[in-house]
Amino acid sequence: MAQPVLMPKMGQSVEECTIVKWRCQDGDKVKKGDILFEIETEKAVLEVESFYEGTLLKIVINQGQAAPVGATVAFIGQPGEAIPAVVAPTAQAAAPQPAAPTPPAAVPAARPAVKPATPVATAAAPVPVTAPVPLAPVSAASNRLMISPRARALTEHSAIDAARIKGSGPNGRIVEKDVRNYLDAHNYAGLRISPAAKALAIKEKVDILTVTASGEGGRVMVGDVERSLKERPKVMSKMRQIIAQRLTQSVVTSPHFYVTVEVDMTDLLEFRKELKQRNLQYSVTDFILESVVLALQESPGVNSSTDGKSAWWHSSVHLGMAASIAEGLVVPVIRNAEKLSLKELHDTAADLAARARDGKLLPSEMTGSTFTVSNMGMLNVENFTAIINPGEGAILAVSSTLEKPVVRKGQIVARSIMKITLSSDHRLIDGAVAALFANTIKNKLEDVELWKSLT
Repeated sequence: MAQPVLMPKMGQSVEECTIVKWRCQDGDKVKKGDILFEIETEKAVLEVESFYEGTLLKIVINQGQAAPVGATVAFIGQPGEAIPAVVAPTAQAAAPQPAAPTPPAAVPAARPAVKPATPVATAAAPVPVTAPVPLAPVSAASNRLMISPRARALTEHSAIDAARIKGSGPNGRIVEKDVRNYLDAHNYAGLRISPAAKALAIKEKVDILTVTASGEGGRVMVGDVERSLKERPKVMSKMRQIIAQRLTQSVVTSPHFYVTVEVDMTDLLEFRKELKQRNLQYSVTDFILESVVLALQESPGVNSSTDGKSAWWHSSVHLGMAASIAEGLVVPVIRNAEKLSLKELHDTAADLAARARDGKLLPSEMTGSTFTVSNMGMLNVENFTAIINPGEGAILAVSSTLEKPVVRKGQIVARSIMKITLSSDHRLIDGAVAALFANTIKNKLEDVELWKSLT
């Protein structure tokens, strides 16, 4: 009997997933544990393994399509077995969720293999100088284009967008006469188009009338069509859509204000050199993270959340580390950071950062942060501000450490200065609290005796 492969449930809030890539095709032999397909949720891109052994008889949900959790996406069985009739479901877009106390951070295209508990799939002569006729805007009133076969063939051969043409036929149907009138109105006969450029425009469905010519005498060249293709709007990945949604939500709902202080890192950097000589490999980020953890314990109001009506304190410090990868922004979370030693904090942060770069983080490792650090110190940035993750009360932006002239005991000397900027939700955190917190971090980073005691 053919076994249905179901869309796995990848978390309590996940209602649908999109199949971004099939690793197998109809007729392929599969074994238990083989990767069948990759799915994209708002939390991650994950590989889904097969729970069955046999032949992939039929793919129901194609690549690029979404389906609800639990929907049949394929069948596995033996060649010749009957396949039940299944109508591919239409996934409904999930309604935007209100901000939660600790919502998921932006999610990477991570691809860890997933095995859910249920026995299904685990988880152009010169152009005459004439006044151009403006192109009509594309109407979005209907997705169905009423056009005769001869008119469609002419638009395709001419490499133009039929949706821009107003039809004169019954019910607004576009007929061949409409297309020819449209071409005449836009002086199509006067266009100079290289054969290769036209062929590419036809293949990629690029409206040649929208392409800016760069060739001699106004000739449309292949490069012009290729440039138009690059400028064509592209649907953002689900991860980038979620990033856009949540950061917009944060800016709109959380009144941000900023406090910046300068930290003299000179002594700490010298001490770090001493540690390296003792084969203790601590990064500047390690000291920053530990300083934040210690400061949050002294300023619990910063390790809090609010929905605008209530405020709640988090007894544990779940420290997020904003990280940029090719697919977007991810925030691995160090759980219960207040319970970790500096060495344990270093090891945990290094492991999470490495797996983030390799795309191997699990969704559970990118949710539930109570405070986030965004470190751009390695990018030669003098100063920047960060947007608060929804559900948190603040975020710390860490800039590069730069050699600057400063006054020390009446003398101008060169010191290693690093700016840190705290973005705070003013509904929850007042200016004095934010200033105290930022300076607490500064003081700890400048206190070498503290680091000697912790290493």
